[in-house]
Amino acid sequence: QFVESGGGLVQPGGSLRLSCASSRSFFRFETMAWYRQAPGKERERVATISSGGITDYADSVKGRFTISRDNAKNMVYLQMNSLKSEDTAVYYCNTNQVGRDYWGQGTQVTVSS
Repeated sequence: QFVESGGGLVQPGGSLRLSCASSRSFFRFETMAWYRQAPGKERERVATISSGGITDYADSVKGRFTISRDNAKNMVYLQMNSLKSEDTAVYYCNTNQVGRDYWGQGTQVTVSS
């Protein structure tokens, strides 16, 4: 129900913009989130945006990442600036509806020189 794109290899200090296309019928009413999972680590929430545009971020990305959405296009974005090696992970688009999680296939972000 979600298709992520925009990942890739970037040098430390660089930027990437991730995109998530949703095929869900009620997307504009749903809170959306970006999660990430690094090798050997648990999946963690990165950022959340409500249907009304209220945002929340993990402490590790505050001031560097920006989540946004375009309800007319059923899209969610994650602008990532000042990237660090510890941001290397697979990034996933997510929504939780009535206690059920929905995920995309993920997009790989690698930060390395």
